[in-house]
Amino acid sequence: MPSKVLRILRLLPRLNCGRCGYRTCMVFALKLAEGEEVPEKCPILVEDESYSKKLLELKNILRPPVRTVLIGKPPNSIVIGGKEVLHRHELTWRFPTPIAIDVSDEDSAEAVESRVGFVKQFYYERIGRRLKLDMVALRNSSGRREEFVKTLRRIIELVDVPLIICSLNPRNMEACLEEVGDRRPLIYAATWGNWRKMGFLANKYGCPIVASCPGDPEGLRRLVGALKSACSVDEIVLDPGTLPEADGILYTLGLFTYLRKKAIKGDEFLGYPLLAVPAVVHSGDMGDYASMEEALAASMLLSRYADIMILRSLEKWVHVALLCLRDNLYTDPRKPPIISPRLYEVGKPDATSPLLVTCNYALTFSLVKSDVERGGVDSWILVVDTNGTSVESAVAGGRFTAEKIVKAIKEWGVEEKISHKTIIIPGKAARIASKLRELIPGWTVIVGPKESKDIPLFIKEKWAVIVRGGDGNAAS
Repeated sequence: MPSKVLRILRLLPRLNCGRCGYRTCMVFALKLAEGEEVPEKCPILVEDESYSKKLLELKNILRPPVRTVLIGKPPNSIVIGGKEVLHRHELTWRFPTPIAIDVSDEDSAEAVESRVGFVKQFYYERIGRRLKLDMVALRNSSGRREEFVKTLRRIIELVDVPLIICSLNPRNMEACLEEVGDRRPLIYAATWGNWRKMGFLANKYGCPIVASCPGDPEGLRRLVGALKSACSVDEIVLDPGTLPEADGILYTLGLFTYLRKKAIKGDEFLGYPLLAVPAVVHSGDMGDYASMEEALAASMLLSRYADIMILRSLEKWVHVALLCLRDNLYTDPRKPPIISPRLYEVGKPDATSPLLVTCNYALTFSLVKSDVERGGVDSWILVVDTNGTSVESAVAGGRFTAEKIVKAIKEWGVEEKISHKTIIIPGKAARIASKLRELIPGWTVIVGPKESKDIPLFIKEKWAVIVRGGDGNAAS
């Protein structure tokens, strides 16, 4: 790894300008070597023609079996692909699958605003992370150039996210690229009927392009070869077709798996990211069941092996489920999700508010915080460093100790925030209560509930008694 990092660093500008989002070129080189970034995130490599050969050399050094493709322009850009293995337990999957919401140029102005607003505003908090949607896909369903461009202009007024521009008509596509080509949208799509003209547009505007040949993997392979050789296009996304209903989804899953296996085995013409379009289910006669069918297809394709996805539904439950699944799939299984140890505020606590203590395993903290918030209890939560392990495991392994709690109380100035000198420890840490009382004489140590959902009721029933001088041995 060190020699690879140095090879990468020699090809970077080494100006430490920070435009890539990292403080130094060395840090950026480390991220490139670990597969967490792509060379195009360095604007100098992209904008300065004198670096074109170095950029190409960098790409060759870093190229995984499934190539990375950059959509959009930094800092509002998304990287897709970059896979090196079939299964996430072999090596952490990089670059989570972005989800684009479909917008049709036949949608009313109100519908366009609503759909784009959903992308802009929707998020879900999970384990201390804010999960959100990523892109807008504009579809030229009307076939009219004027409506296509008009809708595009409205979208870019409303939101600044990476775009997918969907039309099989090269003239209509170019009309949109004249508006946003400098933002590097993903062009959808080159087919056997239009590939020369679409490939020319991708080359002219420097945009990535989708090669689409539904249900024909060998035809798709030849189409990629044609785009590469005749149009000098190399930023390609594959659309093998999405059939989300009944037996169609089984065929689609098999096709995606076949293409990914070929890529991992070294087929350079199929070593590109895969596009899934579960949104097509809404063009059928599923009615009220369309969103459910779309969610089912999307969830299967997320794990087998969609690198980018277009959805139509605006049902919140669809996106909460998919974002949580995506978060699980792309979390490094070797690293537990953690939060920073410190004193957190829940609501608007004052000097008389309860003081709770917990571990820094993100899931535990998230549950405690959300349950206290739902209970309407203004509180302080002191988070102790347990190396990302849960309370019960940390107590058993000596990572959640009385000594660590005392150290955290001092480190984070807890006594300056509260006036009651009372601390509530988790029920699963009851065994350290006696030791903690010895180490902080004058404090009241309360053993709280074992489950975070019981904390609000526990506090409401007992806190008034506790702050008046309750029993230091109280337990739930």
